[in-house]
Formats: sequence, structure tokens, C-alpha cells
Amino acid sequence: MMHARADHATQLTVLPSFIDQAFSRAAGVRRSEGNAVRVLNDATENYPAWLDAIGAARRYIYFESYILREDRSGSEFADALIAKARDGVVVRLVYDWLGGIGKTSASFWRALREAGVDVRPFNPFQPLRPFAWVHRDHRKSLVVDGEVAFVTGLCVGDEWVGDPARGIEPWRDTGVELRGPAVAQVEDAFARIWSLTGDPIPAGERAEPTGQAVGDVALRVVASEPIRGALLRFDQLLASAARSTLWLTDAYFAGIPSHVEALRSAAIDGVDVRLLVPGSTDIPLMRAFSRAGYRPLLEAGVRVFEWNGPMIHAKTAVADQQWARIGTSNLNMASWLGNYELDVIVEDSRIASFMSEQYLADLENATEILLRERRRYPRRTSTALRTPGTIGSAGRAAAGALRVGHTVTAAVTNQRVLGPPDAEIVAGAGVLLVGLGAAALLWPWIVGIPVAVLAGWFGIALFARGVRLWRSRRRQSQSLEPRRPQQP
Repeated sequence: MMHARADHATQLTVLPSFIDQAFSRAAGVRRSEGNAVRVLNDATENYPAWLDAIGAARRYIYFESYILREDRSGSEFADALIAKARDGVVVRLVYDWLGGIGKTSASFWRALREAGVDVRPFNPFQPLRPFAWVHRDHRKSLVVDGEVAFVTGLCVGDEWVGDPARGIEPWRDTGVELRGPAVAQVEDAFARIWSLTGDPIPAGERAEPTGQAVGDVALRVVASEPIRGALLRFDQLLASAARSTLWLTDAYFAGIPSHVEALRSAAIDGVDVRLLVPGSTDIPLMRAFSRAGYRPLLEAGVRVFEWNGPMIHAKTAVADQQWARIGTSNLNMASWLGNYELDVIVEDSRIASFMSEQYLADLENATEILLRERRRYPRRTSTALRTPGTIGSAGRAAAGALRVGHTVTAAVTNQRVLGPPDAEIVAGAGVLLVGLGAAALLWPWIVGIPVAVLAGWFGIALFARGVRLWRSRRRQSQSLEPRRPQQP
């Protein structure tokens, strides 16, 4: 009996370290100890905290935002950055080129540059790389003097502030303020993006990380990059590790089969899995894309809620009153595999409890989606797996395209059962194909000219890329060419 108890105690000790190791490998980063963390809700808490930090800067400011609108909010931040640049503070700003189209003019960026702000667009259009636009910098972060960092779902724009005078509610969103050793990790992520847009940050500019603890919170800063899928691996692992609750908020949900199955398996096993998504969105078609994926979740017992306000833009997760994730990654292929994203995964019961309370408060302004036919899998309650008691962009277009592709493929191949939410996508795809077919028959040049232009463009781009690769291979071959030893 004593041996059995000892073995059980050993298992309880090993399990947390096993999960920690699994999380570290999935996310690609080890846990950082000794941090202070503050969760910030909406623009009313985030924007003032950011502006205070900018105003207190003494050495440098690193600001990264997918969108910085040319409106009242954007002008307020521009004025704050200009003021610090004129005071001699190094100010570096990265915005996403595609995210800024139609939202910010060239004169806005020019005024910042003329005042001394170092402004760089991420991944501007390149004619010889026609598919490069797919990879976007979707991160939103701010680092000041190596002392404080913010990672957030908020861009800068009036939609996050709202307009009370006109009865326009602000967007619901969440960010986090960090102090301690983890600040250096956020700064490293910015430095990586900065190096992709031009010359790297000069040596000696950044503050030397001290590693000194300023709090007692453990966390991971996950700087995702295209193709690597670090957050996808972590999200699936978290769904597998959750034993009691897994509550998700997402702005542009378009789940892929492996992640949907992870959520379904958790719900079938008795985990309280919930998903909160927008009821209305800045990309109207995204609602149809998201709704097309509800049925398999609902049938497995996942509870789905739609936000009743103008937009919920937060990207968060909270599990078992122990883990919480806050950042920029949406639950779709564009974020998981297409974009540069930045998320903070906190392992702290106090932060998780706060996030759980906020989640329940959000559900008070949401409507639950229910199945009319109660076709659900039985929920297992095995004690071995569950313990009682203790929460507008290229990326959106890519996620939507993926959802359309899955649905249309299913309609053609009958690989899965389609439900009423799929009607808009399937019918729309049918109308589009019929229209293209009719245009090709009646006016061949309407279809032929765009196809010819695209074929020529892509052909030139591929040929130019091939020439560069050929030259590179030739240089490598010359550098590896064996030389005869000289005669003595």
C-alpha cells in the first residue's frame, strides 16, 4: 500500500512538469518566471496605459500595430510619438502595409517621419513576389525602455473607442501589460520584425535584460511566424490538457478540422467548452464562415455564444482557472500558419480567475446558439480525465477563403454533412461559378484577358525567381569547387 501511494505521489509530481514541457515544446518557448501582469480591457484601459508609457519613455519606444488609423485616436498616438521623437527618444514604428490600405494616407506617415519617427511598412507590395502578400504582420505590441511591454488584440482606431454621442458602442477587446523578464521576449519579437523590414536595431540601443523578478507570475511570450504553427500546436494541446473548463473568445473563427476535433473531444469528455464570437462583424461574410462551423461543435456539447455588441475583437482563452491566453492570434488558418502573431500565455490562477469572471460578464451581453435537433454525443465523466470544481484584413480574407474552400469541397465530394448555415456559402459559390461560365461563353475576352495577365505576371515572377536561384546556386558551386594543392 505504501508503494502504491508513493507511485501515485510521483505521478502527481511528474504530471505538471510533463505538461510544462509539452507546452514549452508546442509553443517553442520556455516559461518565464518573476513577471508582473495586468489585464487591460477595451480601449478605456489600454489606450491610456499605452499613452502613459509613451509619455514616460526616456530612451526608446518600439511600437507595432497592424492598423494605425488616420482618425482621432490615431492622431492622438501620432502626436504622442512625435513629441517623444522631438525630445530625443528613439521611436520605431512598424505597421502592416496591407492592413493600412484605405485607413492611413501617405501624408500621415510622412508627417511622422519628418518629425523623427522611424516608420517602416511590413511586407509592401512586390510585383515579382505575387503571393508574398499572404504573410502579414498581425502583431500589436508596444515596448518602452525595456521596462514595460504591452501585447494586445487592439489596433489603434476610433472603432475601439466608440462614439457615445452618436450611440456607437466601442469594440470589446483585451490586452495585457507586462513587467519583468518577459519584456525582453516581447522586445526580441519586435526586433525580429524590424530586421525583416530593413536594417536591424543598432547594437547597444536596447536595454540589457537584467532578468530581475518584479512579480511572481509565470508566462510564455509566443511570437508565431508563418508556417511554423506554434500557436496551433499550443491551442490543440491546451484543448487536450483542459480537465474542467476551456472558454474561448475569438473575433474571426474559422476552425480547421484538427482544432475542431480537439474541442469536440474535450466537450465529449465532460470539459465545459465555450466559444464566444461576434454576432456582427466588420467583415459581414465572416459571420457566414463562422456559422458554417457551429454544428459539429454544438453536436459534441460545445456551447457557442454570439456577442450582441457591434464587435468583439478579443482573442483570448482561459482553462481550468489556471491558464490564460491573450494576444493577436485568431482561431483560423491565417493566424496559425499565415501571419506573424504575438500571444502571452499566463500560468497563474489569479489571472485565470480574473479572466474567467470577465468571460462570464461578457456572456451577459451574448446570445447562446442552440441546435433545434438535440443530436449530441454523450458526455463522459471519467474521474481519470476530469477533476471537479475549479475559465478587417488579409488574414480574415484568407480564413474566409479557407472556410469557403472546405464547404464547397464538402458539397462536391460529400465528405461531410452540410447544414443550413452552409447555404449562403454553397449557393454563393454556385452563382459565382455559373456567372463565370456564362461570361466565358458569351464574352471570352472578359475571362481570357485577366487569365492572360495573371499568367504573364506569375510567369515573369517565377522566371525572375528562378534566375536568382540559378545565380545563387552558381555562386555556391564556385565556392565549393575543389582546388588542387599547390606543388611545394
